[in-house]
Order: sequence, then C-alpha cells, then structure tokens
Amino acid sequence: MLSYRHSFHAGNPADVLKHLVLFEVLKYLTKKDKSLEYIDTHSGAGMYAFSSSEAQKTQEFEQGIAKLWAYSGDNQAIIDYLDLIKGFNQNELSFYPGSPAVAHKVLRAQDKSWLFELHPQDHGHLSNNFRPTRKRKVRKEDGFQGLLGLLPPLSRRACVLIDPPYEIKSDYELVVKTVATAYKKFATGTYMIWYPVVDRERIEKMEASLIESGIKNVHLYELGTSKDTEEHGMTASGMIVINPPWNLSNTMDSVMPELVELLSNDDGFYRSVELVSE
Repeated sequence: MLSYRHSFHAGNPADVLKHLVLFEVLKYLTKKDKSLEYIDTHSGAGMYAFSSSEAQKTQEFEQGIAKLWAYSGDNQAIIDYLDLIKGFNQNELSFYPGSPAVAHKVLRAQDKSWLFELHPQDHGHLSNNFRPTRKRKVRKEDGFQGLLGLLPPLSRRACVLIDPPYEIKSDYELVVKTVATAYKKFATGTYMIWYPVVDRERIEKMEASLIESGIKNVHLYELGTSKDTEEHGMTASGMIVINPPWNLSNTMDSVMPELVELLSNDDGFYRSVELVSE
C-alpha cells in the first residue's frame, strides 16, 4: 500500500517529538570526527510547504510546530530545535523540514546518507529536494530491505531512522523483526523507531517484542496529546531509541513536561522509560 502522504501531517506534535529527538541524537554523534552514515528508511518528500493543499486540508501543524513558534521558555533543546526550523523559514512559519532535511543540517562533508522512499510522487520530490551525490544516495526501494543491505557500514558508525506509515498492522511486527536483524548485523549502531499510538495494545506488543529480542540499551520517549481511546485516530506518538547518546534521557526528561504543557490537551501525558538496560 502506498497511499500514505506525510504532507498531510507535517509539523504536527508527532513530528515535533520525532525531529527533536533526531536532532539531539545527530548533534551528539557528529561530535566525533570519524564519519557517520545516516540511513532513513522512509524519507517522504523531505520538505513540506504549509500552503500546500494537503497541509491546508488537515492543518495538523497548527497543533504542533505553530504552537511552539513563539516559545519563550529557556529549555535549550527546544530552543535549538526551533532555531533549526526557523532556519528553513524567514519571517513567518511557511515550511517544515522532513527528517532528511533535519539530518542534512547536521551531517558533515565526511558523512554519508541513504534516503529511501517507495511512494513514486514523494520519491520524485525527495530526489528534487536532495540531489543524489557521491555521499548522498536517494533510492526508490523498500527501506527495510535497504537498511539490512547496508549493515554493517564501512565506517562502523551509523544512525538509523525507521519511520514507516504503519498503514497495515503487520508494519509493527515488521519493524521489530527488521531492527532485530539489523542489530545482529551491527549491534553498536543507533536505531530510532517512530511509532503512532492508535491502538495501545499494538504498542504494548511491540515493546514486549523488543524486550524479548535480546537487544540492549533501549529507551522510549512518548508524547500523548490526549489520553488513549478506542476511537479512530492517533492520540500519542513515540520514539524508541536503541543505543542512545548518554545524555539523551536527561534531555528528554526536561523536554517532555514542557511539550505536554504546550502541545497537549488537559489529559495529555508523557512517558520516558528505559525498556532494556545496557
């Protein structure tokens, strides 16, 4: 199924959490001079205009980045994230960067990126937004299989974002299966898994499967904009990070209460959990 288009959802609260975590992880990993490989299994178009018909139809960005735009607090991680987003805009909020754009703001000349996207229209946009080079590959391939074919990387350093649309229920199981296989091939990489909370039971099963997989050093950060419900629609989203930077949990513990206050309803919540220790 290739019906999912992230242009309808760009800049929503889930994007805020996902890209803040991605930005923090990459800032840390690029402190070392040695080259890094960034692998994005579901890249989307890479850049989104809020004036598009898709964004205007849902206006999900109004509940996410738009609420943060005038942030006046002192949390450095939120300030850094907003400075990143403002770098893609001028005087007003008009554009939102996808994960490839966020990553390429941090990646250096010695680093390499692999951007996978199967949707034909989004792959076209992605190729236009990020012209392939010797250090940047844009592939119209299945990102799960593409990831496994790249491991272990020659540099022995990799940061992986797995962000599927979860259009079919089996995607939840496929994510865990893919990560478990990737971990066996390359256990020291940093893996980030984004997930939506539409059915809490699916997330609980995914967490249990990861715990049972033998993977070590697994942390979870989840932002709920409203309490769980059996009705249709996403009420929360999260990032599961394997081999996170040593300071990420402390950073997220300071960020998450503010995000709940700024982006959630009265029944919003957050989770910051170590699923598996080192």
